[in-house]
Amino acid sequence: MNSIIIAIIAINVIVSFKGFGDSSFFRKYEFHIGSVRAGEQIRMLTSGFLHVDIPHLAFNMFTFYIFAPIIANNFNDLMFLYIYFGSLISGSLLTYYFHKDEYYYRAVGASGAVTGIIYSAILLYPDMELLLFFAIPIPGYIFGIGYLLYSIYGMKAKSDNIGHTAHFGGAIGGYLITLAIKRELIFENTQMVVLLAIPILILFYLHKNNKL
Repeated sequence: MNSIIIAIIAINVIVSFKGFGDSSFFRKYEFHIGSVRAGEQIRMLTSGFLHVDIPHLAFNMFTFYIFAPIIANNFNDLMFLYIYFGSLISGSLLTYYFHKDEYYYRAVGASGAVTGIIYSAILLYPDMELLLFFAIPIPGYIFGIGYLLYSIYGMKAKSDNIGHTAHFGGAIGGYLITLAIKRELIFENTQMVVLLAIPILILFYLHKNNKL
C-alpha cells in the first residue's frame, strides 16, 4: 500500500478521534459558514479530517482505501496529493458558494476528497465494474453520473444531513484536476469526458435558473 494513502488514513483517524473526545477541538476546526466568513478559511481544509462518528469515518476511509490505489498507480505522489486536497478544497468551496448565506451551516468529513478520488478513478477507467448497493454490477461511468444526479436531488430536497454539495464539489475537483494532469484523456476518450461532465453542467444550469 502506498505510504501516502496510509498517511492520509492515519491523519483522518487521529484527527477524527481527537474530535470525538474533544468538542472544543471539533468546533474549532469544523466547516462553519459564519466562521469562514469571519476569516477562518483554514476550516475549509481542517473539516475534511473530522468526522461525526466512527461509522462516518469508517465508511469514508474504506471507500478511500478501495479507490485510492487506482490513482496512486497512475500518478506520482505529488499528483495524487493534488487530486486529494484539490477535491477536498473544491468540495468546501462549492459548499461555501451554495450555503454562504446560511450563517449556522456546519459540515465535516473527508467525503469531498474521497468523491474526487472516485470520480478521478472513473475518468481513468470508465468501464470499471462497480457494485450498486454492494450487489448489482454496473459500469463505473454509470455509477459516477448516477451518483452526481442523486447528489443534485439531495441538494434540492434538503431532506437529510448528508453533505451532497461537498460530494459534488469534490467530484468536480477530481474531474478537473485529473484532466489537467492527464490532458490526453480529452482526445483519447472524448465521449466519456463529455458524459461525465453532464451532471456538472446540469447542476450549474439549475442553479443559474434558480431551480435548486
